[in-house]
Amino acid sequence: MNDNFDNDIQEESFAELFAATESKSGRLKPGQQVQARVLHMTAEWIFLDIGQKGEGVLDIRELTNADGELTVVPGDKITAWFTGGVKGELRFSTKVGGIGAADRSMLEDAFNAGIPVEGSVEKEIKGGFEVKIGSNRAFAPFSQMSLRRVADASVFVGKKLKFMITEYAEGGRNLIVSHRAILQEEAAREKELLKDSLSVGMKLNAVVTSIQKFGAFVRAGGIEGLLPISEIGWKRVNDVSEVLSVGDEISVVLKNIDWENDKFSFSLKDTLADPWETMTDRFPIGSSHSGTVSRLAQFGAFVTIGDGVDGLLHISKIGKGKRINHPKEVLHEGEVVEVLIEAVDRENKRISLALAEAVRAANEAEENMAAFRQQSAEAPSGMGTFADLLKGKFSVQK
Repeated sequence: MNDNFDNDIQEESFAELFAATESKSGRLKPGQQVQARVLHMTAEWIFLDIGQKGEGVLDIRELTNADGELTVVPGDKITAWFTGGVKGELRFSTKVGGIGAADRSMLEDAFNAGIPVEGSVEKEIKGGFEVKIGSNRAFAPFSQMSLRRVADASVFVGKKLKFMITEYAEGGRNLIVSHRAILQEEAAREKELLKDSLSVGMKLNAVVTSIQKFGAFVRAGGIEGLLPISEIGWKRVNDVSEVLSVGDEISVVLKNIDWENDKFSFSLKDTLADPWETMTDRFPIGSSHSGTVSRLAQFGAFVTIGDGVDGLLHISKIGKGKRINHPKEVLHEGEVVEVLIEAVDRENKRISLALAEAVRAANEAEENMAAFRQQSAEAPSGMGTFADLLKGKFSVQK
């Protein structure tokens, strides 16, 4: 705000300003939060419709980004806090401490009224961060910097963020602040707005915010939730970090909504083509395919024959005629084998497999037996039995 306003604020507390203008404003109290609509702007001020007689004013620099560009246009709705009256004007702020030096009396009023303050994260210290608010220093614990634990805490250093003062002691020499409280308040407002606009089955654009062993957390449509490892793709995923990275922009389907507990789940798999839709064309019965043993179980081995497609090689088809107690006696995970498609159940997403080598061996044995039977059937009847032929041979040798 301009220098005159800064001087006014330093000379009078919010409470004093309120007392001087109470008869004019009538309803608002310093620290009161309002939802205001942007009416118009001048070179220095943004004028607000606050739903009461008269307009509110807000320093234009509070809603200007680092490039000097305004972040709002007439008609936009914003959240602001009433700071008091100055020369007959109703002054509002989206934070305290972002412009000029914020003295301790301002911070105390901000603490009592619940007005956000803007601070610069100076450095990481034991247990949290040192935050500079105007000319004052505050402490922000690690747990109060984000909604979820951040692996690399240094990402906050050097950033200007909004904070709520959670503890004001020793005349302002002991300040504890929370950025998490700001995020929680914003999330609560977004939650109310989103309840009527989001529904299960919607396709949303999302950003990956965290990678875990069991999946990834993504933010989509104003909510954050879990993308389970089983919903990342049709292909089996063992390491999420091999598929996704923090900051990746993806499309997801909203699978579950629990507003009461703020729990949401998503699926990336549901946005991808289902490989089972073309199963009969790609894997006709009797066809031969190269596959990789993905998992061994007591009853058989699962073999991956395509992206997102696993077939079962039953234990009875593994021993090559020999009885085995476990597939690991013959196969190991990661081994490449040639299999034949025996049956396809597209509805239940099941494929029955057989080892191609064992099938060929069985077919060859059957063909040899059939050939022998055919030769036996075609042999001249006068030649007698095989025993008669042997007798004849011995008789000739004598």
